[in-house]
Amino acid sequence: MTEPPVTEPPHGSAPVAATSPDVRRQTPADVRRRAALAGTAVSALLIVAIVLGSRLLRDFDSALLPYAVATVFLAFGVAYRYTVWISAPGARRLFKQGWRSFFSVANFRKAPTALPKMIATYLGFQKFLGARSHARWAAHQLIFWGCVLAALITFPLTWGWFTFTSSTGSGPGYEMRIWGLKVLGFDSLDIVGWLMFHGLDIAAVLVIPGASYFLWRRMKDRGAITGQRFAYDLVPLIALIVISVTGLLLTFSSIFLHGGGYEFLAILHMVSVVFTLIYIPFGKFFHIVQRPAAVGMQLFKYTSRRGNGEEVLACRRCQEPIDTAPYVENLQGTMRDLDLGFTEGPEYCPRCKRVMRGNAYLTHVKKGFK
Repeated sequence: MTEPPVTEPPHGSAPVAATSPDVRRQTPADVRRRAALAGTAVSALLIVAIVLGSRLLRDFDSALLPYAVATVFLAFGVAYRYTVWISAPGARRLFKQGWRSFFSVANFRKAPTALPKMIATYLGFQKFLGARSHARWAAHQLIFWGCVLAALITFPLTWGWFTFTSSTGSGPGYEMRIWGLKVLGFDSLDIVGWLMFHGLDIAAVLVIPGASYFLWRRMKDRGAITGQRFAYDLVPLIALIVISVTGLLLTFSSIFLHGGGYEFLAILHMVSVVFTLIYIPFGKFFHIVQRPAAVGMQLFKYTSRRGNGEEVLACRRCQEPIDTAPYVENLQGTMRDLDLGFTEGPEYCPRCKRVMRGNAYLTHVKKGFK
């Protein structure tokens, strides 16, 4: 492994590694400027999509304007933080390698079913969580699918892309239109109609037990309590429960209370939803946006291990197999990007790393007992 060339430093300074212009790190101001431009562009595209998708606002419901404005802020925040995130050397390498694996024809030929399988298991059913706890996996699945269902219903309705119209004005026959085009007709009194009009209630019923379990765990589990932060760990769960409960109360009010308290509940529900949408890019919910990027890296690991003739490197200390050469080289590249100064680390197995760390501690920090 060759080290980067060393340039001649000014008199009295330490040598520094030469950095080519294409890999020179950007300043924080450059990153923020690029992130702001990305956020502005994505927000503008969303506004254009809302205008065009609602047929020049003919299908746009002005009562849902606060929700639509919140989604524009959401788009800006996600694009801004995502740009900042992938500007870091490690994340940028992960991002590029993931997309390279995603569009690789060679990977598709070697494992044509790998990508859909990983999307289903890693993103959809999150099987990696089941190895930690079956209860946590089940609760996370309830939250995940409940939020997915709510997003698929709420966003298009908010943007005016979906509309439900009745020729009689009050049903029971309705038509669902997407971008002004009729998709299907249904009777609001049958099972299909009930599911169409109560999809958000079903989503709430899924989210409440899942979020309640994690909130209970955050208050009872000593390991979770030790490192938790109120704004980062508890606020997202409280927000999900408030959104779900107020949404169900709106349905309860309209059916059983003849609209009693509906206006107050509608305002409370709107405030909680708007707050959560704006919070997503800057809190714990941002992992929803980050997670798909990891699928490409998992695909890279999977295909490199299945590669024809790929060399599997052995630990430099115990000679146990570690991983394929491309994966180890990728880790070493990330460590060089971060200037960690220990690019040989990925060439050792986890057990040997622990042994070496312990020996270094005994040698340089504390001799131990005799």
